Amino acid sequence: MLREVWQHRVVDVVLAQLRQGITPEKIALTVAMGLTLGLFPILGSTTLLCFLAGLLLKLNQPIIQLVNYVVYPLQVGGIYFFIRVGEWLTRTPPLQFSIAGLIQQFRAAPLHFFQQFGMTALRGVLAWTVMAPFAAAAIYFLLLPLLRRLARLRGAGANANVA
Repeated sequence: MLREVWQHRVVDVVLAQLRQGITPEKIALTVAMGLTLGLFPILGSTTLLCFLAGLLLKLNQPIIQLVNYVVYPLQVGGIYFFIRVGEWLTRTPPLQFSIAGLIQQFRAAPLHFFQQFGMTALRGVLAWTVMAPFAAAAIYFLLLPLLRRLARLRGAGANANVA
């Protein structure tokens, strides 16, 4: 089931973009940015971040938003991870919390939530900011050879169909 969804919603979309002439470099950058920005540890912010990155870097909006959507479950778990790394970076004692509890408190009283957890969120953002460039670069350089090969295979397949 998950493999079928991944194939249909991600791989097929990427292949379609390659067929339309988008370069492997641009797709690798788009996926890397979508995945990295999609893990930003503030819920509700990633769609706008991906949109702005897509505009500024002239990336493919459907792909960046699709990747952002697909990594959402990782973002929720990543919040805990980034907050803990941020606490470690700032040498702050760990705050006891649960993601579900944070969401419930935010919905109940947003202003009080920001007063109580604002610095905790900033620690998570700090950790993400330190790690994100390295993660984006790693994803880009891991995907690039795969996408180049896929583009060559697609090009060879298209040339064989023409002959």
